[in-house]
Amino acid sequence: MKARLPKGIGGGPQNMQSMIKQAQQMQEKMEEKQEELKNKDFTATVGGGAVTVVINGAKEVKSLELKPEVVDPEDIEMLQDLVISAVNECLRNIEEETAAEMDQITGGLNVPGMF
Repeated sequence: MKARLPKGIGGGPQNMQSMIKQAQQMQEKMEEKQEELKNKDFTATVGGGAVTVVINGAKEVKSLELKPEVVDPEDIEMLQDLVISAVNECLRNIEEETAAEMDQITGGLNVPGMF
């Protein structure tokens, strides 16, 4: 008695070619999405609007806006903390959106080295 595989499982060369084609399409979609995200701007505001930072998807800081009232020569540490907080929040947003977009393309499949 021969064991039978469910339809679509195994299938030899045709199935392998189909899988390769799907992987190539997935890679193309991921590259397109990465390029799209690279050109997208992400904004984070902290301190009740005191500090706003804009970073693109390539993780380059495009702008940094400080409200005059947070510039206190007596408390430089607070301003430094606000800037760091805004930059880190923006970078987290970039990472989260990138991961979510890639998960959508890959269906949650972990593809090492792709992003």
